Amino acid sequence: MIDSTQFATAHENLNKLRNNFGQVVIGQQQTIDELLICVAAGGHVLIEGVPGLAKTLLARCLAFSAQADDVRIQFTPDLMPSDIVGHAMFDHEQQTFSVREGPVFANVVVADEINRAPAKTQSALLEAMQEQQVSIEGETRALPQPFIVIATQNPIEQEGTYPLPQAQLDRFLCKVLIEYPSPEEELLMLQQITHESIANQLDLSRLQAVITVDDVIAIQKAASFISVDAVVQKYVVSIVTATRSWNGIDIGAGPRGSIALLRAARAHALLHGNDFVTPDDVKKVAATVLRHRVQLTPDLEIEGYTPDDVISSLLTAVEAPRA
Repeated sequence: MIDSTQFATAHENLNKLRNNFGQVVIGQQQTIDELLICVAAGGHVLIEGVPGLAKTLLARCLAFSAQADDVRIQFTPDLMPSDIVGHAMFDHEQQTFSVREGPVFANVVVADEINRAPAKTQSALLEAMQEQQVSIEGETRALPQPFIVIATQNPIEQEGTYPLPQAQLDRFLCKVLIEYPSPEEELLMLQQITHESIANQLDLSRLQAVITVDDVIAIQKAASFISVDAVVQKYVVSIVTATRSWNGIDIGAGPRGSIALLRAARAHALLHGNDFVTPDDVKKVAATVLRHRVQLTPDLEIEGYTPDDVISSLLTAVEAPRA
């Protein structure tokens, strides 16, 4: 259990991160909030958007703000699993094998354009994301805590890409859609980024290290202890169960979808300073948690419907519990 002081501290630290992001990232408040919900819930996030929308910058901000070790892996068709998790090397001087740990041994791992690598390489992240550990030459090694994977993918290019299998997608707590900024935000971005800045350098000078990795772990612990009433739990199950028989959804979310939805709802409550989960918390995070866990029927896809459209109508139809 956690006491009220620990809860208040976790809420305050989570909002310190939120405010710190605003020093560098212009706009994109919903994207920032959904990223922080994943952080508080101890989950991984898949960010989808066209190039140049600050996907990598968001990860850099998170790592810098929490004084965490971060690494960026550029996924390419020739990237091998050992390039991610590491491999054994033979030391000629000592006549022994030693293990070289890969870049996955970091607190924040940015998997840039993850859909450009083949399935064999994508699956190298599966054990790391689910089990928080990797196996190298039969030896199991625990990953540093906290461990968060922020994967990005470009939705407009299909040539030379390998769509993520459902087993990989299901490991992501949330799928965040990052949109174009408004004209006003883009003008402000133009003025700030090009002023006294060389080339494409990311200016993080306005950021501060506001918390530590231990604070991130404390935030995740606080979120896990937030109270959820039985009727809200049933509401979560009702939503996820409805995706499996809903008209227009070919494949619905599995049990991991229910777990992810409840974890994200707890994190949403913490972000807004509530020590209990409400049906509104569940509704607010439903789209980002479920959009990559459902597959629409071909007819709806041809007509231009998106998973968010169907999830919105589903939430309207599934009755929410009343206080």
